[in-house]
Amino acid sequence: MKQVSVDLSGRSYTISIEAGVFTRAGELLKPVLRSPRAMLITDRSVAALHLQQVSDSLRAAGLQLAEPIVLEPGEHTKSVAAFEDLIEAILDRAMERNVTLLALGGGVVGDLTGFAAATILRGVDFVQLPTTLLAQVDSSVGGKTGINTRHGKNLLGAFHQPRAVLIDPLVLNTLPRRELLAGYAEIIKYGLIDDADFYNWCLAHGTALIEGDLETRSYAIAHSCAAKARIVAQDELESGPRMLLNLGHTFAHALEAQAGYGAGLLHGEAVAVGLVLAAQLSARLDLCSADLAPQLAAHLCALGLPASIADTPCKGTPAEQLLAHMQHDKKVQNGQLTFILMRGAGQSFVARNVRAADVLPLLES
Repeated sequence: MKQVSVDLSGRSYTISIEAGVFTRAGELLKPVLRSPRAMLITDRSVAALHLQQVSDSLRAAGLQLAEPIVLEPGEHTKSVAAFEDLIEAILDRAMERNVTLLALGGGVVGDLTGFAAATILRGVDFVQLPTTLLAQVDSSVGGKTGINTRHGKNLLGAFHQPRAVLIDPLVLNTLPRRELLAGYAEIIKYGLIDDADFYNWCLAHGTALIEGDLETRSYAIAHSCAAKARIVAQDELESGPRMLLNLGHTFAHALEAQAGYGAGLLHGEAVAVGLVLAAQLSARLDLCSADLAPQLAAHLCALGLPASIADTPCKGTPAEQLLAHMQHDKKVQNGQLTFILMRGAGQSFVARNVRAADVLPLLES
């Protein structure tokens, strides 16, 4: 088992990564939970694949499970209306402050469950059991929870750290290739942020990861979690270094908003395009070599990810319209857009003085 510690004063926890770890969920979680009472929250797709296995493991360890809550899959479930329904469903099950919510699913389930845990009864414990590659390497770690509004992505939320994260690479065998690719975009992002060696590792091993090599997947997951844990430990509430984790995301969130947060454009697909656009913007501003964006785009395209706006449902959207979506981004300060730019692979930084005139040409498709 690979274990990664997220070191936070009074809120530290361990990420446990092991093939088959869901069969040991009860054994691993029982010593961590403050009471034996727990409630699983998942979605319909994940429930059909993994709910029974996880439930059996938890009960075998003596945990007392409430009736599980099964949500509809998809980004549309991260809404105010769905959040209200979830809160009522939790309270319908005689919720008490000593119950731990267990998020079994991808980023939507994790974000929604985490936000519920942060707010219901003024805060209860929760655990992340991520079932998508993107959730395993990104959204399940770090305590960001939230839901979308019609104004943009994750505009309602809270920082609320989990008690534990259990990651089972074997569940990725049930994941569609498209979902695997979406998660890979978040993996290569860590290399671009501050680890050029890992970026080069991704260039060399990305295909093996997507094709199902267990050792490669496990290494990439553990390395990504360690990278995020290190940054979160430095800056839990995103006032400094943690902002670097948003590399590519200012562009990505605008594309997702334009696409309507639907199945036509997954978050990781938008991030892939956003990473290329961030590299293009960096080159346009003479911050990095002009070679980085084409290299990155060629690698992503070879795997099957989109690498330009023209590869997405947002093709043909007026650049001004995409820029308007960016104005609703959480990182806007004093009306100024914030971008994470690069001086090269592994050399990212926060830029607050980017002119719209430099961004608009990149948004043409």
